[in-house]
Amino acid sequence: MRTTTSAVAAFGAAALLLSGCGSDSLDDSKDSGSGGSSSSSSAAPAVKKDDALAKLVPADIAKMGTLTVGTDASYAPNEFTAADGKTIQGMDIDLLKAVAAKLGLKLTFQNGGFDSLIGGVTSNKYPLAISSFTINEKRMQQVSMVQYFNAGTSWATAKGNPKKVDVDKACGLTIGVQKGTVQADDDLPARNKKCVDEGKKANKLVVEAEQSKVTADLIAGKVDAFAADSPITAWAVAKNEDKLEKVGSVYEAAPYGIVVAKDQTKFAEALSKALESLEKDGTYKKILEQWNNGDGAVNEFPVNPKA
Repeated sequence: MRTTTSAVAAFGAAALLLSGCGSDSLDDSKDSGSGGSSSSSSAAPAVKKDDALAKLVPADIAKMGTLTVGTDASYAPNEFTAADGKTIQGMDIDLLKAVAAKLGLKLTFQNGGFDSLIGGVTSNKYPLAISSFTINEKRMQQVSMVQYFNAGTSWATAKGNPKKVDVDKACGLTIGVQKGTVQADDDLPARNKKCVDEGKKANKLVVEAEQSKVTADLIAGKVDAFAADSPITAWAVAKNEDKLEKVGSVYEAAPYGIVVAKDQTKFAEALSKALESLEKDGTYKKILEQWNNGDGAVNEFPVNPKA
């Protein structure tokens, strides 16, 4: 639903805490931009080009050669950098590479700020973006979105819950969130309004550019809890089980969407058809399960579904 010199050390520590198993790509393309190279798990299922599906790709997209994909690689396990600080990996990365292989396309992934990615697509910087974008009306007014996953929001706090965080009654706490996510823009502001309306103190929001820094803030005790997409919270807790724990239940589940330009409807449909094919042959579910995200599987991949 949606990492300066002193901050570099903190981010590096967070990256090590959040990194999972390494990952080999369906193609070995290197990112010529600031985002580094792209790669996916060596265990990722091999995917062959489907000639019939490849014909659905618009000519202007097909002739680009290697497509540059915008992503915010701080959101493990969906998209994040490996221990080398360059390789971009994760569930979204593996899944989109499988889609591209079906369509006979090559990809390279460029790391960028989450709140800049949709603008990157609308300005033609990127032909597409994938970064755990929750599908909503506001985003669909700017771009087209192809459904591929389902996630909700969940919270994490320090091990043992020393602040007695209760998600349903949270007021007057310090909460970490990532900039541009639904937690930062919608969920927590609505909760704060409710707190104030009830005569209680609003939560203080600590908004970071990258989720890895949000997690590092909680580990360091700078915030009482953080709110993020359910796969991200589950991953952070699993990687730091001696320091963090989940609190409360997952709520407000909603679909993720691959982002393409509003006028690229044929390209969006081609992506949708490729996802359908991957679901039918079992590759889709295998990729999700390799990243412990099988519970978020969907069986339909519409373009611009009703939010």
